[in-house]
Amino acid sequence: MIRKLTALKFTMLITAFILFSATAVHAQDKTKIIGNKPRQGSSNSSSSVIKGHQFGIKMNAGRKPVELLKLDFGVQSNDRDNLKFKVNVYEFNGILSGENFVKQDIVGVIPKGKGRVSVDLEPYHIQVKKDILVTIEWLETVSGAEPSFAIGLFNGGSYQYEEGKWKRIPVAGFDFNILVRKLN
Repeated sequence: MIRKLTALKFTMLITAFILFSATAVHAQDKTKIIGNKPRQGSSNSSSSVIKGHQFGIKMNAGRKPVELLKLDFGVQSNDRDNLKFKVNVYEFNGILSGENFVKQDIVGVIPKGKGRVSVDLEPYHIQVKKDILVTIEWLETVSGAEPSFAIGLFNGGSYQYEEGKWKRIPVAGFDFNILVRKLN
């Protein structure tokens, strides 16, 4: 009888360990990165800082809803001031953007120098699925400022909004990426 109880306890302990391990692995799978790979290299694209101009890339968020946690991109700026921008996340409908999922301004800054810029999106609880267009929009015009953004070639291209129109740039895509949390 004692051996049966000990064997039962041992079996229950092993079962609990396996269930805990499976849950821990599943929890690690809840986040992923969408968008382009982070790059550091010689391929860059510059952008004049003109209020209202936007640029970004299309990302596939997947069929199931995800929550956006952090936008990340590489940039080099020789300007002496921080360059302010706003993050936009649009429903993607081909070349045209649809609804903006961002309901309150998410402002970031690009400091002088070369590095990576990260913007915390988690407090805004932005939930998306399918294709989205993630852009940054200049909040002011800064004469002579032209920061250079890391790009990749033949990775889906990029999109620019200037003078009231969206334009697709087919060859080079900014290295924008977003850490997302799977929902459900």
